[in-house]
Amino acid sequence: MSFEAFRIHQQEKDVRAGFEQLEVDDLTEGDVVIKVHYSDINYKDALAATGTARILRVDSLNGGIDLSGVVTHSESDRFSVGDQVLVCGALLSETVDGGYSEYARISSDSIVPLPEGLTLHESMALGTAGFTAALAMIRLEENGQNPANGPMIVTGATGGVGSIAIEMLASKGYDVVAMTGKSDQHDYLRELGASDFVDRGSLNMGSRPLEKALWGGAIDNVGGAVLGWLTRTVKSWGSIASIGNAGGIKLETTVFPLILRGVSLLGINSIEMSNELRNRAWSRLATDLKPAHLDMIAGRTIDFDRLPEAFAAYIDGSVTGRTVVRIGD
Repeated sequence: MSFEAFRIHQQEKDVRAGFEQLEVDDLTEGDVVIKVHYSDINYKDALAATGTARILRVDSLNGGIDLSGVVTHSESDRFSVGDQVLVCGALLSETVDGGYSEYARISSDSIVPLPEGLTLHESMALGTAGFTAALAMIRLEENGQNPANGPMIVTGATGGVGSIAIEMLASKGYDVVAMTGKSDQHDYLRELGASDFVDRGSLNMGSRPLEKALWGGAIDNVGGAVLGWLTRTVKSWGSIASIGNAGGIKLETTVFPLILRGVSLLGINSIEMSNELRNRAWSRLATDLKPAHLDMIAGRTIDFDRLPEAFAAYIDGSVTGRTVVRIGD
């Protein structure tokens, strides 16, 4: 049986991507075969598909770092034919064939049973973005962050992680400040729970080792100079969850925020973790951390054949919220 997949081929600096016909035996090894119903688009997917950054660690793979669907074949005791499942943060489209395919073959260790309270579509409306935001919330909670510390600032606020994080924080009683360069999206962010805004373009970050303490904590999707500024402006005993590097990989700061204010910098890795933590995060995404405005955050569902034309908006930064890809029903 042949099926369609969006496949990426890279040879040094040359990247080609497009639809191809495959067989199950063409896929990377795994003990569970899944008929894919939905995937999504993340910044990382756009980087891989356009060749903007080297994401694949091998020469050729199907794109798509997330998927949800139904098991059609299983050699694992954990899953049976007909089970609804999802896969996120499991090296899909890096070393394993990803979710931009009508079928996927995945190791059972990487598969999560679809939690009660989520549909297959909703799981991809959340996807890696929602999963990462949930991990950030868990890390912040475990480190003692609470609304009494002061306002939480979320950078990259109109992106998938930022949008979901704003609603999660607001639902837990935080005063949320959104940093964005898109002033036309203030109403959208306010609907999600943001109470104030910082204009990224006009921000004066200063250069002192410690600036005025402004924030109880932060969820940062930008990295670079913005993350350095956050370390200098978070209040005593506040925490910063570091998620992204769209603004650069270099971090310039000093030890002063750490030893004079007790600021904690928490790294969020959405790929390598225990199955217990992975399942706990998804359980919470189906319950207390499930965004009430998920339909608004993920307001676009596109058909599989429209996938290639959707990547440009992620590369140029014009996209807001999340995009679900309908692979098959």
